[in-house]
Amino acid sequence: MSKILLLVSLLCSFFTPLSAAAPAGSPPNIILLMGDDHGWEETGYNGHPHVKTPVLDEMARSGLRFDNFYAAHPNCSPTRASILTGRHPNRMGTFAPGWSMRPEEITIAHLLGQSGYRCGHFGKWHVGAVKAGSPVNPGAMGFHEWVSHDNFFELNPSLSRNGGPPEIIPGESSEVVVREAIRFIESTRKAGKPFFAVVWFGSPHEPYSGLPADLALYDHLPAKVPDKKVSLTSNQTGEQVTRPQGEVLRERYAEITAMDRAIGLLRKHLAARGLRQNTLLFYCGDNGTSADASLASPHRGVKSQVYDGGIRVPGILEWPARIPQPRSTDIRAVTSDLLPTLCALTGRPLPARPIDGVDLSPALDGTMTERTRPICFWDFHIARLQKSKPEPYLAPELQQGTTPLVKLMNGKATRDFVNYRHPPVTDADYLGPRAILDGRFKLVLHESPNGAPRQELFDLQADPAEKTNLFPQQPAVAGKLLAELRQWQQSVLQSLGGADYRK
Repeated sequence: MSKILLLVSLLCSFFTPLSAAAPAGSPPNIILLMGDDHGWEETGYNGHPHVKTPVLDEMARSGLRFDNFYAAHPNCSPTRASILTGRHPNRMGTFAPGWSMRPEEITIAHLLGQSGYRCGHFGKWHVGAVKAGSPVNPGAMGFHEWVSHDNFFELNPSLSRNGGPPEIIPGESSEVVVREAIRFIESTRKAGKPFFAVVWFGSPHEPYSGLPADLALYDHLPAKVPDKKVSLTSNQTGEQVTRPQGEVLRERYAEITAMDRAIGLLRKHLAARGLRQNTLLFYCGDNGTSADASLASPHRGVKSQVYDGGIRVPGILEWPARIPQPRSTDIRAVTSDLLPTLCALTGRPLPARPIDGVDLSPALDGTMTERTRPICFWDFHIARLQKSKPEPYLAPELQQGTTPLVKLMNGKATRDFVNYRHPPVTDADYLGPRAILDGRFKLVLHESPNGAPRQELFDLQADPAEKTNLFPQQPAVAGKLLAELRQWQQSVLQSLGGADYRK
């Protein structure tokens, strides 16, 4: 009998993961994943007719699926700033792609680091230069380690390790950054600390490139997609070219499938090390689908627009210890919600400054029935600011990027960043495409060439494609949302002027 027990014991030890399940009450490990230009409709689980995302589909079936998840901005750099700070990017002057954060901002990495987490960033940064000496590189913004790029990247990416000179790391780019994250996770696990890993992929941002096996999955597309020409970057020249959309989508979807596979590699590693149970794993996009790739979307608009097609993105959260059964939620959520949610889950107080996100932790338990405040979107009108020749917030040499990419800008393969000290506020500062989303209603404002704003009100529950303007029929709803949006903008402009840093 003792021999049988010994054999059972040995077998159990052989099949036990390398790290036992976390003790009850231990802090969760946290991983935030994000695709680049990955819109809501470009997943299998949301019914796309072509793209294959088996891992994201499995996550949607096993975890918490946010069916109404939004990027805080219709462009990438601003959305990334919202994730890091829980604040709308206009509060810190991160108005558009290539506009940096400000060094006074408090990030979720700062906060989790104070709670004993080891924090790492891997992949696209794009809220400032990643080089050593930059006051807004990942290290300055709270991360202990980083293998990062100033902007986006393709196959065989050129990345900076902890601020050092860029080095080419051979391989498919999504797998490259996931393997760097796994290396970080392993070293942190062995040190006995919880980890916070941010993995921001360079896919599926154009220019597109894929491995032969991934491209082969979509060989049928050029014949199936209507004969439409789209503009994007050439991998050969780095300049703009025009190509048939079917050929372009074949390459884009190959990137999405490769990114999906890399996420699967990460999930398998967590399971093998016994970490999956107490790891919060979240995936979203940074804005809606780009215009060159728009296909089969049920929503109006594309990247760079405040209609849902420009800001609605996939949102999936796995955490078996907290979400043992699959669920979905219709609660409208946004990237700014991640910081307050993670603070609530880890017992960290919020920074003493305006936070635009809300705590979504009740949604994890199914007890959240409605959002506690509206979501506001605002694509700041930067042309007027630039014409005024404002004072740079950071010395230009500190904002110069180092990591090259395929896409050239004015003949240059690297990217520099800007941020400015804002001049006194005028009524013109309130301009720019903007929207407020409260429950089922969404108000959208645009300026017209004649100066009169275009005012639109949509009932997203009845009209998710934003086709029917209810502004004339619902004056009370429209008036309430107009007032709330203006009040929120006033708060944002106070932050933009530096009021939050003087407290």
